[in-house]
Amino acid sequence: MKLKVAFICVHNSCRSQMAEALGNLYGKDVFLSYSAGTETKPNINQDAVSVIKKLYNIDMNKTQYSKLLSDIPEVDIVIKMGCNVVCPYLPAKHIEDWGIDDPTGKSEEEFIKIAKLIWNPVYGFYIYNVNQIMNKIMMNFVNPEIVNVVENEKVNFGEYPTNGITFEEFLKKIENHEEILQGTPIHFNMHD
Repeated sequence: MKLKVAFICVHNSCRSQMAEALGNLYGKDVFLSYSAGTETKPNINQDAVSVIKKLYNIDMNKTQYSKLLSDIPEVDIVIKMGCNVVCPYLPAKHIEDWGIDDPTGKSEEEFIKIAKLIWNPVYGFYIYNVNQIMNKIMMNFVNPEIVNVVENEKVNFGEYPTNGITFEEFLKKIENHEEILQGTPIHFNMHD
C-alpha cells in the first residue's frame, strides 16, 4: 500500500500536471501521484508538455489528462500548487500549499523556471517529507516507545536487527493484522 498524493489547482492543466508527472518519475516507489482541479481543460497546457518532455523526457500527452477532484481516489496527502483565487479543497491527512505561480501565457524560460521550482519540492518531498509523514502514519499503528528512526534508510523496532521487511510489506502486515516482531527493521526504498 503506497501513500496517495494529489497535486491540485483550479484547471488541472499546467502546474499540477507537471507535479504529477514528476511525482510519477521520482516518487513511484514510495507514493502514487495524482493531479486534479475544480475545472478541467480539453488538453494539458502544451507549453508545460513541451518543457517536461525537454527537461525530463516525459510525454504528458501520452500518460495524463485533465481531471476533476471527483475523478481521483481518496488521498493521504494534498499539495495545493498555489491559486491566486480560492484553492480547491480535498480532504487528506496532510495538506501543503506550495504557492507556485502559473506560467500559462508566459515564455518558455518561465515554464522551465516553474518546472524546476516544482521539481525541487517534489524531489525533496520524496527524499525527506514522505519519510516523516510515513513515520507519523506508522505511529498510529506502532507503540512510539519502540520505534527508532534511522535517517532515510529504515525504521528499527527495538534493539534487535533482523533481515527486515519493506515498508510495503509492513503496511500489508498491519492491514492483515499480522504480528510484527520487535526488532524487525522496516526498509524504505528511497533511491532507484
